[in-house]
Amino acid sequence: MGAIVKKPRVLDAAALGELFEALKAAGHTLIGPVPRDGAIQYQPIDGVADLPAGWSDFQDKGRYRLNETGEASLFDYASAPQSWKRYLHPPRLKLFSARREKGRIRFDDEAEPIPKYAFIGVRACDLNAIAIQDRVFIGNGQIDPHYAARRERAFLVAVNCSRAGGTCFCTSMGTGPRAETGYDIALTELIDDRGHRFLLETGSDAGESIAAGLDAAAAAPEDIDAAAAISERVAGNMGRSLDTEGLPEILAKNLSHPHWDAVAERCLACSNCTMVCPSCFCTSVEDTTSLEDGTAERWRDWDSCFSGRFSYVVGGQVRDSTRSRYRQWLTHKLSYWHEQFGSSGCVGCGRCITWCPVGIDITEEAAAIRATDEA
Repeated sequence: MGAIVKKPRVLDAAALGELFEALKAAGHTLIGPVPRDGAIQYQPIDGVADLPAGWSDFQDKGRYRLNETGEASLFDYASAPQSWKRYLHPPRLKLFSARREKGRIRFDDEAEPIPKYAFIGVRACDLNAIAIQDRVFIGNGQIDPHYAARRERAFLVAVNCSRAGGTCFCTSMGTGPRAETGYDIALTELIDDRGHRFLLETGSDAGESIAAGLDAAAAAPEDIDAAAAISERVAGNMGRSLDTEGLPEILAKNLSHPHWDAVAERCLACSNCTMVCPSCFCTSVEDTTSLEDGTAERWRDWDSCFSGRFSYVVGGQVRDSTRSRYRQWLTHKLSYWHEQFGSSGCVGCGRCITWCPVGIDITEEAAAIRATDEA
């Protein structure tokens, strides 16, 4: 997905449906934000009418609330509980199936169809999370064919944030709030006395091909300036911040710090943080067999380093305490990830803070270790 330098266009909000129809005509299944069951969810959509028009969200430690504003905005929310990870790296995936037939084992080689998704409304932090998973699954010497096939067929429509959520800290991580790379098309929603419209930018040949067929005029300087002003305002209003200077080294040398015990007293080891994280990738493999019809299947499921069985080896668990599991998660995310993949494993989306039932805040815990660095 190479960067395409093209003059931005302006797409009228009433013509947004043209973009969706063009993507569907290209064979894509649209996945976008939908207000459902008290939250924004990324689900299959048919068109603009499914988007969360007039909905916004409130987020803080262990708190999430969806609010109806009555405004015209279509993307006035911070981050959804889910991430796009579930469509590229499914929570449960069949790896193979086999059956006994006439005394022999035969493997079912009938491949399931690979979905061709178009993601609508990808935030800058999630673009960076997808880039991290790209390095994990297809750029680290070993290629996961299931992820690679889905990723190759995916079309990404980013939407730049119009406001920061209460738990967002993407500016600290250098991952937002404006999409810089990794998208096919990027939109910035503009609503002012000049109307409701989107500044449209392309980031790939595929994106330019779709955009070229839309009824979108060249953007005026005022539109470009208005979009830049929105991103600048959002960057200055983050709900959280994290000082990353020297943080990997500080965490690595404080593995025996007493603050890990203080966190463990509150942590439920529920794994919510890893389930909502857009970059976590741990899985387990489960084999099932049926003596009745002689079939067997192998499934891959999302797992978590907070699970007791995850670190189990013959003789017991490697990490047998909540203290050690939380420490593993935070230090891997903010420290050792740099050694493995060349970047932090955190993109500052704030989901782990919002969806922690006891309100543990990764930015506060990292700051506490920094403030009492014992080395």
